[in-house]
Amino acid sequence: MSYKDIGRAGPLEIRTRGPPFGGLPQAQAGMKRSDSIGTIEKYWDDDAEWYEFHPNALAREGDGKFKELAMGKLLTVFLDYDGTLTPIVDEPDKAFMDDEVREAVRQCARRFPTAIISGRSRHKVSQFVQLEELYYAGSHGLDIAGPTRTSDGTPITATALAHQPAQWARDVMDRVTNDLIEKTRDIPGANIEHNMFCVSAHYRGVSDADRPRFQKIVDEIVASDECLIKHDGKMVWEVRPRVAWDKGKALSYLRDALIPDLAKKGFGSEEVFTVYVGDDVTDEDAFMEINEKLGDHLGVGVLVSHAPKVSAAKFSLRNTPEVLQFLTTLSKLADAGEVKTLPR
Repeated sequence: MSYKDIGRAGPLEIRTRGPPFGGLPQAQAGMKRSDSIGTIEKYWDDDAEWYEFHPNALAREGDGKFKELAMGKLLTVFLDYDGTLTPIVDEPDKAFMDDEVREAVRQCARRFPTAIISGRSRHKVSQFVQLEELYYAGSHGLDIAGPTRTSDGTPITATALAHQPAQWARDVMDRVTNDLIEKTRDIPGANIEHNMFCVSAHYRGVSDADRPRFQKIVDEIVASDECLIKHDGKMVWEVRPRVAWDKGKALSYLRDALIPDLAKKGFGSEEVFTVYVGDDVTDEDAFMEINEKLGDHLGVGVLVSHAPKVSAAKFSLRNTPEVLQFLTTLSKLADAGEVKTLPR
């Protein structure tokens, strides 16, 4: 399948060909939309052309730059964790957040509703981030909760936002974790991570010779239960419940829950601009959700990648240092009055 000559419609369109934003092939039953990413052929000839399709979100020149789209609106900021706020590390348990990044996220949360959507368990990612004023969606969006404190430190007891669309999967993932640990004990470097409503089988530390055997074990466990499905990530196989839910659905759930509250504070739905920043294939579900449900005038995806690759994101950043710079820029735009902020 090729989308080399497909253009995008829209009043702010600056491309004449490129990826099918908002129009990726429909996934088969039980599959995520992000699975269709692998079916799209390369639509750029060189790095320069890729950046025409996915301009850097920090760029100050050129039509359709981020600032022009967000101008005059209240941002809602959604962030992946691993590979976005922190670099990918060999040992997942050591993916600690830098204090400077934490402060940048804290400052964003003072000005805009801010959420972390991660494949990690909600409890684990919140321990890494250590900010109670954020919204958290763990297990690829299968475990959602609102802030427990406001930005000024006031405790919040409301649990109306809490949502777990596949509660039955928790016991299933206990079993999957135990099976994987037992069957991969003799594979050096195999790392099994229980993420509450999904399980991550990390193979970054596994030798090329052992990876096929590791993958076969994962595949056999998934095949043994029709309620399970496997997804590929960065050096990881994700075992998840076969449900129609992903990071994109979690983003929409949170945004829809925020809109009525923001309306009480004087923000109409057309004044709310959603930004999602992520680096992995699972984040493509969020990029596609924005494209399909919101469009450029109400939100954009920002891919974090040092090299060109197929993506539904409108913008890009090259690495985690640029993510830090981008978050800092968002706060500066708010302080300059160029985007709206939450009342303090």
